[in-house]
Amino acid sequence: MKLRHVAASIMAVFCSFSYAAEVGPGEPVPIYSEAELIKLINENKHLERVKADKCQLVEDIVARATRINLPSYEFLYGDMLSWGVCVDQDVELGLYYIESAAQQGLPAALEQLGRYYSSGTLVQQDKERAIPYLREAAALGNIPARIHLAELLLRDYGSPLDFEDAYRWLYNSVTADKLTHRRIDLLRKGLETRMPQNIIARAKRRDTFW
Repeated sequence: MKLRHVAASIMAVFCSFSYAAEVGPGEPVPIYSEAELIKLINENKHLERVKADKCQLVEDIVARATRINLPSYEFLYGDMLSWGVCVDQDVELGLYYIESAAQQGLPAALEQLGRYYSSGTLVQQDKERAIPYLREAAALGNIPARIHLAELLLRDYGSPLDFEDAYRWLYNSVTADKLTHRRIDLLRKGLETRMPQNIIARAKRRDTFW
């Protein structure tokens, strides 16, 4: 009998992670699926969505970030803390959770940290420190990271040894956005002026895609 009560309690806790508690009139807001949240993050609409949901999901977000350590939720909670969205602002703690998401390989977290170090947003500007984050995000297919990395290399940050990878990632990037496509093309041409022809040819081979 006790085991049945324990099982029921565990199930109740699990179910509480699926829906936010209702605040005021109206239906409770369903918690975001992992795929939905990653899509929001990639479109940079995650904070906007949390505010649009009137901060009803804060407890669920914190639980998923701090107890389950889901990288997408660590990133979301880190961004909420960094910018004071639905929680008290705590930049240091926010960056801690974004860094944790990056260590678990979330491309958006890696790209954002690289961008922050490059621009000096919330941290001391350090373009050289930005490059390892951008490299890893670029290798995982993040197009903004690929673009930013190439821009830094063309401004003489990083190492010429990174040119081949940067070129290959740009060459294999797929985007329907015409402005992004044009930007990638310009960056490729810029890298080509600094690379030997045999290295350019090698970077274009499909067997070196990754």
